[in-house]
Amino acid sequence: MVENPPPRLRLLAQDTEDLAVLSAHMQDAVIRVGDMAWLPKSRRFALAGSRFDWLAAEAGRMERCHVGLHFDGVLGAASMGFDPAGHDLALNLLSIEFTPGDAPAGEIVLTFSGGAAVRLAVECLDAQLRDLGPRWQTKMRPGHAEDA
Repeated sequence: MVENPPPRLRLLAQDTEDLAVLSAHMQDAVIRVGDMAWLPKSRRFALAGSRFDWLAAEAGRMERCHVGLHFDGVLGAASMGFDPAGHDLALNLLSIEFTPGDAPAGEIVLTFSGGAAVRLAVECLDAQLRDLGPRWQTKMRPGHAEDA
């Protein structure tokens, strides 16, 4: 457990600038396929995972915490590059991007390492992120090819 942990992160994204901030905080989150769900009746796509805290890393602490993220106004969801029935498969989230369509509608793409992705057709950009629990120390700092 971390002494004097930072407050739990809570973010709302309703435009592309907000989503860029949310995406940066979610970079390198580990998400099990079984912890993602499209709820058509609620028009919501939700996921839970563990995010690497890049701000803590800048201060010399390697930490992860449980996180929940959901998108509202979801009209459709499609996955590619992984078996949606592989519930225990862990995916590494690289980015979240919004492509506008007929305003305010558009498409949200969650891109994972290894060529996996989830595409969401949305009425508008409406996302919420929330840290869900305590932090824990990790020995692994996520790496990227351009870091080498």
